[in-house]
Amino acid sequence: MASAAFEDIVADFEFLEDWEERYRYVIEQGKSLPTFDDALRVPSTKVEGCASQVWLFPKIDAGKFSFEGDSDAMIVSGLIAVLQALYNGLTLKEVAGVDALSELARLGLNDHLSAQRSNGVRAMVERIHSVAEAPNAQGD
Repeated sequence: MASAAFEDIVADFEFLEDWEERYRYVIEQGKSLPTFDDALRVPSTKVEGCASQVWLFPKIDAGKFSFEGDSDAMIVSGLIAVLQALYNGLTLKEVAGVDALSELARLGLNDHLSAQRSNGVRAMVERIHSVAEAPNAQGD
């Protein structure tokens, strides 16, 4: 199950003609991320397994999941924005049901990211799912 925001990205990707344009699009998505508070750049928000520096700060409000994120790499910031489009606003149960790798495959990212970037995406997805599935998480 993908959100409307993620479906918009899928539609935009279909419109873009080549991977150079798609990479630019992903980078632009990252540039549009809100400023990440420096106080959130702590070990507990850092995602291990990423070649770049990556921080994710998850929130659960009224049973809905969302997260803020940032990276020191432009393309990774864009990937964070894509993951936000995929997950933000979903219930915890919906988050747990998202097959992110299949959804991202719809964009062709599996074939166009380096092995290190793919590992980083998997690490971010694992972090998102671990927060949503944590015993103390509240919601559906």
